[in-house]
Amino acid sequence: MNLVKLSRVRALKAQRYGGILGAMAVGLLLTASARAVSLWPTIPFTRGQDLCQYQDAYGRSRSAHRKEMIREVSELMAMGAQTKDAVQAVATIDKLIDKQRQMARIGSGMDVTLESVIKSSLDQIYRDVQPKERKLVFLNPTALIELLNELKEQHRQEMVDAKKLARLSGIAWGTYAYGPSCNNDVLVTLHVTLHGGETYNFNAKGEPERAANAIANMLFKQFQATRFPSEVNLNGNRLTLVGAPGSPVSHVPTPAMAEKACASVKARLPSWEEYELLAILGDWNGGVSLNHDVWTLTGGKVLSPTLRNPSPVRQPEEARGQDLHFYCVR
Repeated sequence: MNLVKLSRVRALKAQRYGGILGAMAVGLLLTASARAVSLWPTIPFTRGQDLCQYQDAYGRSRSAHRKEMIREVSELMAMGAQTKDAVQAVATIDKLIDKQRQMARIGSGMDVTLESVIKSSLDQIYRDVQPKERKLVFLNPTALIELLNELKEQHRQEMVDAKKLARLSGIAWGTYAYGPSCNNDVLVTLHVTLHGGETYNFNAKGEPERAANAIANMLFKQFQATRFPSEVNLNGNRLTLVGAPGSPVSHVPTPAMAEKACASVKARLPSWEEYELLAILGDWNGGVSLNHDVWTLTGGKVLSPTLRNPSPVRQPEEARGQDLHFYCVR
């Protein structure tokens, strides 16, 4: 697409969203794409220690195991079994349980399942939320014909070529282990390492599908949420969301303390209009949601989204008992 066509597309987008929000959306489009994280398309998973077997072996003392065995044999004998037959029956049941668990773990299917559910769940979240720009993608740097050949031969893209990796932001990899509860739970960890050296780690426990869904939600929140500092175009001017000193969003007992905190990082509190417009963008499009929190304003006032009649701008005592949230802009 040449520059003339690109300019026309941007102009149409600005007209579609109109006025201030159109300018903000275009500004976000220009800045968010540069921050998009593209990961290697395959998530290699390594199987860890079977925590269920570990718990079975070491979760109780030897005397506790012995007492349980004696109790089971005694129960069988009370039902009429001979001592030898009772011992053999208990041992046979234990062997059958172990064999069933081993059969369930044969092959490398669990890693494929976890990867597939994480990626499909992440795509579903993006379809539900529909942010203007997607900030996390699994980019396939290989030619389509190569991908088709790999799928035909049932191969996975586990070999990472250095030249191809240089085109990506980083790689994700993980581990899984069967949970100590000895039911159908797994403990899943996912690690994301980026070119710049940043690392992100996520973990969840539960049924495989539930754990993978939880990991996908964590990925979305980590990479799609507004990062500080970030920039948006507002009323034709560039506004930098600095965040609060020490954290993206913080809270204070008085508006005056929030003003001092912003001044310490050479920034200021947002105006009522800026708070509202950035809230329209929301947490997934470069803004900050107001939720039902109370936000500090200059002049000792606060912004209370739940008290809009006659105005959401109130005195702090009218929001008694609630923390006063704030972030800084420049």
